[in-house]
Amino acid sequence: MDPTTKAILSSWEWRVEVMIVLALAGTFYTIGWWRLRRRQRHGSLATGWKLVSYLSGLLIIGLALMSPIALLSQQLFLMHMTQHLLLIMIGPPLLLVTNPMPFMLWGLPASWRLKVGGGIGRLLHRHSPVRRHLQMATSPGIVWLAWVIMVFGWHDPTLYNAALQYEWVHNIEHLSFFTAGLLFWWRVTGAGPRIHKQASLLGRIAFVIGAIPPNMLTGVVLAFASEPIYTYYLAVPRLWNLSVMADQQIGGVIMWVPGSMMYIIAALILISRLLDNEDKKPVLPEKRWGSDEAVAAPK
Repeated sequence: MDPTTKAILSSWEWRVEVMIVLALAGTFYTIGWWRLRRRQRHGSLATGWKLVSYLSGLLIIGLALMSPIALLSQQLFLMHMTQHLLLIMIGPPLLLVTNPMPFMLWGLPASWRLKVGGGIGRLLHRHSPVRRHLQMATSPGIVWLAWVIMVFGWHDPTLYNAALQYEWVHNIEHLSFFTAGLLFWWRVTGAGPRIHKQASLLGRIAFVIGAIPPNMLTGVVLAFASEPIYTYYLAVPRLWNLSVMADQQIGGVIMWVPGSMMYIIAALILISRLLDNEDKKPVLPEKRWGSDEAVAAPK
């Protein structure tokens, strides 16, 4: 292994603020999961895969923000795209597919749980104005639009270069990506708090598929550009003799193919659930469909 690669792989940025947030989230979730597991006779809610999925989501976020991926994102466009993929398309769904809200509440001390749960209940009550405003602000169209704005906006050359030049802009970029990812996958998974009427499987399939064209378009533009789009990378040392254009093309392909595949996989999972629900529908008795009248004019 060459010295450069060895030095990069051993470079971890232990960010205290990130470690505290991830540690608290993991601790509260694990405690809540254990408490609910003990209270349930069959463990149908606190299943093992949920704990694994949630902790894996936290691990993905930690890797994106503190591992050599974060360091390399300052030098290589392809690593910055990998970082964004982890923060938007992998970490959030792993967290939200577990429906973490009840586990987080049960992970709090009893006195806190009553206060926090009661406060959330009052804020999100059926007739609460806060709930009404949240419902409007997180409608499918607005969430989709916010996601598109984040993707297109942060890939604007001016904003992108600023994110790499100023740490505070970079932190805002990551926070906005992660927030947009959480909102997007919250609508897909139906995780709590459930303030909207649950969208149908067909509606969620359409919602997920709707994310593919903007993501794919951005990746295709980056992959087939004839000149460097982000001038920041022209001024930094090149690693492993990878040219600026090759780096940009690989990064575009990462966003185009693996990035789009995440939404395709989610759509396929939802489609399989839709088909499974169809298979579980009771079969109509023959007298309902076998008569001459039913065959001639089916309902």
